[in-house]
Amino acid sequence: MPLPSKPLTVTDLQKMKSRAERIACLTAYDAGFARVLDEAGIDIVLVGDSLGMVVQGHDTTIPVTMADMLYHTRCAARGVSRAMLMADMPFLSYTDPEVALSSAGKLLQEGGASIVKLEGNSRQADVVSRLSREGIPVCAHLGLMPQFVHKLGGYRMQGKDQASADAMRKDAALLAEAGADLLLLECVPASLAETITREVTLPVIGIGAGPGCDGQILVLHDILGITPGRTPGFAKNFLAGRRGIPEAVQAYVQAVRDGSFPSAS
Repeated sequence: MPLPSKPLTVTDLQKMKSRAERIACLTAYDAGFARVLDEAGIDIVLVGDSLGMVVQGHDTTIPVTMADMLYHTRCAARGVSRAMLMADMPFLSYTDPEVALSSAGKLLQEGGASIVKLEGNSRQADVVSRLSREGIPVCAHLGLMPQFVHKLGGYRMQGKDQASADAMRKDAALLAEAGADLLLLECVPASLAETITREVTLPVIGIGAGPGCDGQILVLHDILGITPGRTPGFAKNFLAGRRGIPEAVQAYVQAVRDGSFPSAS
C-alpha cells in the first residue's frame, strides 16, 4: 500500500485500528533522525521526554523541562512530512487543566506537534477532557509511567495482580471517555494489554506490553543498540546485521507491520 502524501491524523490511526493494520512508532529528538523515520514509513514520531536519559544523560526523565521539549519538538518537526508528530508533556507541566492547556498549546503552536502525550491514570481525565474540548489531540499513557518512578519504586512491570489490572482497565475506559485519542501501555502483561486493546475503541500503542496492541513504540536508541546502560528486555537491536540506520528502521517498521515484533514469547 503506498504511503499517504499528507500527514497522518488521529482519524487515520483510528482507521488503521479498524483495519487491523499495525501502527509503527519510534522516538526521535532532532530533524535528521525524524526525517529518517518519516521516510522509512514510521506512523508516529514521538519526541519523548526519554531524551532526558538518552540525550542529556540523566537517570530519569524528571529533569526534562518544557524548554527542552519545545526545542527538540521544533527540531523534529522540520524532519517529518507524513508521520504524526507527538510530544511528551514533561514533568509538572499538566498539574491541572489550565496548566496543561498552556503547556500543550505551546507544544502545538511553538513546537509543531500535532498530538501530546501525558502520563497518569483516570485522575487525569479532567485534563484530557479540557485539552480535547480545545481541539488538542491527546495520547494517555498507562502502566509504567517514568515520571512516577520515585513513587513506583523503580522501572517495574505494572498491572500484574488482579486489582491493579482491573484498575488499569477502568482507567483506560475513563480516559477514552474523557476524549483521549490514543492510549500507550508501557510494561504491562501481554494478556492485560490485549484485553484493554479489545475493550477501548481508540488505538492502543504498546511498549513492553506484548503483541496484542494496535501498534508498537520503542526508543530509537534501543533499536540501534546504543542505549546508555542496560537495554530494556523488551527491546531489539534492529541495526545488527544491517547496512545502516535507514535499513534498520525499515526492518523495524516491517516487523511491526507483519506482527513478528514483538514475539508472543
